[in-house]
Formats: sequence, structure tokens, C-alpha cells
Amino acid sequence: MALPLIAESEFEARVLRSELPVLVDFFAQWCAPCKQMDPELEALAVELKGKAELVKVDTDRAPQLSSMLRIQTIPTYIAFFQGRPVGSERGVVARARLRSLLEPYFPRAEGAIRSRELAELLKQKAVVPVDTRDAFSFGRARIPGAKNIPIEEIETRLAELHMHGQPVLYCRSGERTHELTEKLAKDGIDLPFLEGGFLTWEADMMPIER
Repeated sequence: MALPLIAESEFEARVLRSELPVLVDFFAQWCAPCKQMDPELEALAVELKGKAELVKVDTDRAPQLSSMLRIQTIPTYIAFFQGRPVGSERGVVARARLRSLLEPYFPRAEGAIRSRELAELLKQKAVVPVDTRDAFSFGRARIPGAKNIPIEEIETRLAELHMHGQPVLYCRSGERTHELTEKLAKDGIDLPFLEGGFLTWEADMMPIER
């Protein structure tokens, strides 16, 4: 999925007025590192669909904008939120690093906890992670200190969830626990879950117990 190429005249409407965070790739057609990064950016755009926008600006065709933002190296990536720049990177950058520029500004589901927030809560011993995957996946790799209750059993074992402290549910990708917590919330049961699940926990290079 090729990223949208926007002109200087579109920048205010597409970037500064966007309700979602926006990552702008400032590039040039002749730039080899820019071409090297294209597949990573396209994959990130798919990954973040509905959470953030990714667009491209050709610096040769946007000299005033490039000068105003002091673009001296390409590629340069600048994250914008609510009309202002909130972070930047330059050169060939890991996809996870670009994602981290945008993550603090993603729309958040009710009860969602990000991996870094969960890591801090675990340091404070304020929560207990509850792994809702199957026993094999749990045995292979898990968040340190996690308890295993398969997602199919959560609703029948609600009392057990709080035996060891405040639970935070997680699954592989976060989707199944998000759906479950939304369902439970309708019955007045509020449970936090790990946004992005174990996949995001691993991608953020958080500690893993094997």
C-alpha cells in the first residue's frame, strides 16, 4: 500500500488538522535510503490503520515547507498531533521506533493499557498479568509473573481473577481480550487489557519469561 503523496498546499488540511496522529515521511525521489524505507513505512501504515495516518512529502516539490521545518537530512520523519510536531527521526529507522513516535497519541479503547504502562505497573506490583492464550503458548513464552486462564474460561472464573491482585488481561494480539472486556463492561464488570497483546509486548522488547 503506497503512502499518499501530499503537496505543500495540502499539508494543513491533511496533517495539521487531522484528528489522528500523522507521521510525515520527508523524502526525495533520488534518495536511496528513502526507497529502502518504503516497504517498512507501507507495512506500518497497514499496521496502524484507523490509529494513525502516514503520508509522504517530496522535499524537492515542497521547498517552503521543508525550509520551515528545517529538513536538512532525508529521509526525515516527523510525527504530528493536534497541529504540532511531537517527535522525529532521521535516516534508516526500525519500524518499531517510528511506531513509538505515534503510540502515545493513538485513540484508546476503554480499559486499554500500553506495554510500557503495564511494565511500570508490574514494577510497582500494582497488577497481575493474566495470559488468556492456550496452555502451550503460555508455557512457551509469557509476561513475567503472568497467570494462565484461557479466554474461554474467563467468564466462569471471574472471582478467581482477583485472588492475586488487580488483573490485566492479555491475548496474542489484543483483539480477543478487547472484545471480551467490552462484553463484560456491559454487565458492569470493568477489566483492563493489554493493547496490542503479547505481540506488542514482544515488539517493544519488554521482558519475557520462558
